[in-house]
Amino acid sequence: MTENTELLTRNPLDSEIREREFLEIGRRAGRFPAANTYGRYGHLGEVSVWCSNDYLAMGQNPAVLAAMKHAVDEFGAGAGGSRNIAGTNRNHVLLEQELAELHGKEEALLFTSGYTANDGALTVLAGRLDNGIVFSDEKNHASIIDGLRHSGAEKRVFRHNDARHLAELLAAAPADRPKLIVFESVYSMNGDVAPLAELADLADRYNAITYIDEVHAVGMYGPEGAGIAAREGIADRFTMVMGTLAKGFGTVGGYVAGPSDLIGSIRTHSRPFIFTTALPPAVAAAGLAAVRHLRSSDTERTALAANARLLHGLLTECGIPYLSDQSHIVSVLVGDDEKCRKLSQILLEQHGIYIQAINAPSVRVGEEILRIAPSAVHMSNDVRKMVEALDQAWRDLDLTRLHD
Repeated sequence: MTENTELLTRNPLDSEIREREFLEIGRRAGRFPAANTYGRYGHLGEVSVWCSNDYLAMGQNPAVLAAMKHAVDEFGAGAGGSRNIAGTNRNHVLLEQELAELHGKEEALLFTSGYTANDGALTVLAGRLDNGIVFSDEKNHASIIDGLRHSGAEKRVFRHNDARHLAELLAAAPADRPKLIVFESVYSMNGDVAPLAELADLADRYNAITYIDEVHAVGMYGPEGAGIAAREGIADRFTMVMGTLAKGFGTVGGYVAGPSDLIGSIRTHSRPFIFTTALPPAVAAAGLAAVRHLRSSDTERTALAANARLLHGLLTECGIPYLSDQSHIVSVLVGDDEKCRKLSQILLEQHGIYIQAINAPSVRVGEEILRIAPSAVHMSNDVRKMVEALDQAWRDLDLTRLHD
């Protein structure tokens, strides 16, 4: 390693943040949540996955797989380039129309990931807001933070889910300056839900544009899986909605939906959209099949909600602390990097249960969690067995319980 390479790889936070390790794993098509392990854990054979964002198992849905296979046979493997250069496949158009209808918006625009959707859309929206101010929740995703940073817009951060603090910041801002409020509906690490009605009221009072990130809600909540805002009956009160195809819809890609003029501006000026090869037509076809399925089926949402409720109750009985019972994301609070890693290792090696330890920088140092994500295809008995294993591992490591 050269001196320059050492400088590049040296991190001033190395004393607090350890290098990440990844489990080599292969989900079993048609048998999720079962998966095979490889590499150093190849001897474990089949394990049960409890940390996938494929919450509704749409990545294994027969209709989704059939749509992808058919599109591969018809169009090939890739898109051939960006949509500005290589053209737009019919599946891109149909998927954007479906997503706009899902959210009750005029238009939608596809990106290659949720990250690039937030980065690309917010860079344009915030950057072209003449003399504007952006108000951003302190726990917004890294992609939101990067998009706002790239926009160069003035930003003010309000305390997490604190509508009162946001109101103070809005009141202190000059009345004549345009305002953009950016927040998520379900937060990916805590699993808590934003006070959407209060945020909508503030946006109305201060004539602010709103941008709601529903990546961990689309598919899972609301009529037809349109998200938390739709569940609350207030989706029409938010200007822009951002979502993903990579979680509830089980494939990959991100999108934004909103008024035609704003979508047109993003389409014209967003560098991550303009200069990136488009989603493969087969991925768009699979995403379209997933969206259409979940618009007409509540079965998966009902099963996921039941598993989440059961998991919350069982953890409470055991006295194992978790951050929120507001969603299907159940983050068990460990609060120690080494013990969190060890807990994950015990579950994997002794019980065949895969739950990835979440450490810095995804969470703050000292706030390490096991982020448990039950799926629609876990059985109730699976939930009970997983909690029994977690309870035993918790006891083995002598971790603190709520009733201690």
